[in-house]
Amino acid sequence: MSRYIATRAIRGANGIVHEADLMLQRALAEKGPETPIAFPNTAYYLPFILGMTGTEITKLGDLTPIVERAKGLLHPVPPDRRWTPYLGETLDSGMATLLAEETIEAVRFAYGLQPEPVPGLQLAGGTAFTSPDAGSGNGKNGHANGPIDDIQLRSWGIQLVDGRMPGFAAIVGCAKSNEVAVKIVRELQRRNILCFLSGNVNGRSIIHQLLEEGVELGYDTYTVPFGTDTISAIYALGFAVRSALTFGGMKGGQARNILLYNKNRVFAFVLALGEVDDLKYATAAGAINFGFPVIADTVIPEILPTGVTTYEHVVSMPFNEIEGKDDLERAEKIVQKCIEIRGVKVRVTEIPIPVPYGSAFEGEVVRKNDMRVEFGGKKSRAFEYLFMAGLDEIEDGKIEIVGDGIEKVEDQGAIDLAILVRVAGRKMEKDFEPVLERQVHYFVNGASGIQHIGQRDIAWIRISKAAADKGFNLRHFGDILHARFHADFGSIVDKVQVTIVTDPKLHGEWLEKARQAYEERNIRIGSMTDDSVDEFYSCTLCQSFAPNHVCIVSPERLGLCGAYNWLDCK
Repeated sequence: MSRYIATRAIRGANGIVHEADLMLQRALAEKGPETPIAFPNTAYYLPFILGMTGTEITKLGDLTPIVERAKGLLHPVPPDRRWTPYLGETLDSGMATLLAEETIEAVRFAYGLQPEPVPGLQLAGGTAFTSPDAGSGNGKNGHANGPIDDIQLRSWGIQLVDGRMPGFAAIVGCAKSNEVAVKIVRELQRRNILCFLSGNVNGRSIIHQLLEEGVELGYDTYTVPFGTDTISAIYALGFAVRSALTFGGMKGGQARNILLYNKNRVFAFVLALGEVDDLKYATAAGAINFGFPVIADTVIPEILPTGVTTYEHVVSMPFNEIEGKDDLERAEKIVQKCIEIRGVKVRVTEIPIPVPYGSAFEGEVVRKNDMRVEFGGKKSRAFEYLFMAGLDEIEDGKIEIVGDGIEKVEDQGAIDLAILVRVAGRKMEKDFEPVLERQVHYFVNGASGIQHIGQRDIAWIRISKAAADKGFNLRHFGDILHARFHADFGSIVDKVQVTIVTDPKLHGEWLEKARQAYEERNIRIGSMTDDSVDEFYSCTLCQSFAPNHVCIVSPERLGLCGAYNWLDCK
């Protein structure tokens, strides 16, 4: 645990709890303890406080014991010369910070200061705040969103549960430039990841940057501006708590269960843009309690061991040190890193190809008279080679074409083809390579007008004239494989990069490498015996027509149908 991070977080927590105490005392003196307070359009009172303490806050006086509880979680700043285990104290300080921040926002509601006025901000589509005093959102007297209402929570919750929305990003601070801010948000939107915006650096927020670039903000665009200070980030954690209460069947006060639910089921992360001050460190410590990692685009200490979070806790990616040809490419890479660190599984719901796609087209035959071009067979060579790489070595979704496309091949002509698939994942193993490689046959065959026969270096592929006329080209093989590997093997595959090679020289070089890998795999599977492994697997694939049948699959014995071997089952 970094003493520097602990010092900043604990110092920030002490400061914000003291501020919450002063604000509450002033509000009690000016408005009285019976003044009603609540977040609007929610049945969960103040959701973070409800979830962590079980207390239903309805009036100002109810907040006094909450502030006292926050004080009880505070710790002294670590000394300069003596090392102690700081993790527990830092996490406690994070929870104290979140209790204080929700208290402050509740007091602000009592004074009519929430949602925060943001001149020029007009929330898009169905986003609306019902208070008549909160500003019209007409572009002149606009306001931030404030806490998300229960109706929208349930709407998004369904998508979070079924995988259409893989998670949310709490973005705090200000990006290097307006263009970078837009690129980060667009990359997250492209993956259906919610963007919760808050915080500032020297008074300038990512909300201001997006407004200046004309980006629509609101529920309809998956970008929710909570406010321009760090305190408003509590709304993102309140959303996480309500997710557990609504969809996890939790009750208020089940703090440990709520935190574990979020770690295991709500795939969220914090992206800190720009300078990180004490309050941001303290708020980030609160987010880590939920299992949400923190990624910063500045130089800060890192906490890399796993534990409270699934993978790394705090990761520093100084923006100007990220490899890339320009800032936009660096922005894309920092988003990819965030997704990797949290383990977000992006689900591709539609394959972007110009022909119909589905299992109904598997096994389709493209006859010679209907053929536009072929790869493999008697007149050319075609092969497929899938291999694993490091997470930092490949770029997810990148598709490269090396050599001529089909437009330069004569009608009904043939050309050499290599389909190279690089995959990476924290749970990926080398033994999985041949299993995934065999799926190329099934995945490509799902496209209408495409014939795929064989595998490895005896593949035979044809593209029909009808498919080519609709615009199908070599790149679309990569689109299919990227989408299907994520959809079918997302539990082990985090990144997929595809290279299509038709260049004769490179084709020959890669074919030699592929054949060497094929031979190594043959030796590996051929040398395996039942005694060389600790586990066998059961297969119930045939129970649709043999309800009482179960096969035991071992290295030396396939299932009776032969569909799966031991590595497939693994």
